[in-house]
Amino acid sequence: MIGRIVPLVVALAAGVPLGAQSGQVILATTTSVRDAGLLDTLLPPFERRTGITVRVLAVGSGQAMELARRGEADIVILHDPANEERFVADGFGVDRQPLMENEFVLVGPAADAAGVRGQDAVEAFHRIASAGARFISRGDRSGTHARERRVWEAAGIEPVGEWYGESGQGMGATLVIADQLRAYTLTDIGTWLANRAPLALTVLVEGDALLVNPYHVIRVNPDRFHRLNAEAAQALADYLLSGEARDIIAGFGVARFGRALFRPATAIARP
Repeated sequence: MIGRIVPLVVALAAGVPLGAQSGQVILATTTSVRDAGLLDTLLPPFERRTGITVRVLAVGSGQAMELARRGEADIVILHDPANEERFVADGFGVDRQPLMENEFVLVGPAADAAGVRGQDAVEAFHRIASAGARFISRGDRSGTHARERRVWEAAGIEPVGEWYGESGQGMGATLVIADQLRAYTLTDIGTWLANRAPLALTVLVEGDALLVNPYHVIRVNPDRFHRLNAEAAQALADYLLSGEARDIIAGFGVARFGRALFRPATAIARP
C-alpha cells in the first residue's frame, strides 16, 4: 500500500483537497492498522467497487483525532476508547462503531533482565521500573501510548529516569529502536507479528484483560465541516462494518502467521 499512503506533511504541503472530492475519502488511522498491513487487503475491494479512492493518513490515534477536529479527515479508525468517547461527546465524531480488536503484548529481550515473563501487565511494569530496565515508549499520544500510560497508572508508577525513553514514532519504528537498545516496549500483536522476523525481541507478557485492544470506526461530523465528503465517508463506514470486511479481517494473517492478526467485531457487522 506504499502507493496509497500519503505522509501528513506531504499531503498538506501539496494542498491535497481535504474531503471535497466526490471520488476521494480521507481516512485518518492509527499506524498499527497500517503497519500490520491490514489496509493493503481491506481497502482495495471498496475502491474497486465504488470508484472512491481512500487517501490514508497513518498517524497515532491522538493525531488522527486532531486532524478530524480540524476537518482534515472524513473518517477515522482509532484504538483509544476514552479519548474516542470524548471526541464524540465534543461533537466532532458521529456513529462510533466497534470494528475489531486484538491485544497489546509486552515484548523485550529474551534474557528478560527484569524478570517479567509470564507476569500480568501491572506486575511486569513494576518489575521493569524496580530494575531500571530500559523501556521505550512511543510517547506520541497514540492509542498504544495511552494504554501504556494506563498500565503505569494502574501500577502506581510515574515512569521517569534514564531507563525510560520515548521514540516519538510509530509502532514499527519503535520496535526497531527497542530491539537495537535491548529494551522492553508495549506493542499491538498485529504490528508485532508483521514486523518480528528481523528482531531479537520476544513476547514476554500477553493475555492480560488490561491489554485488550479495541478499534472503532467513527465518521467525522459533517455538520461541523461542510467541506467533508460525508457521502463517501458513510460508504466507507458501511463497507468496513459489512460482512465482507468482517471476513477479510477474520482471515488476515492466517496464511502468513498461522493466526489472524485482528478479530472482527461480529456483533455489529452489517450485511
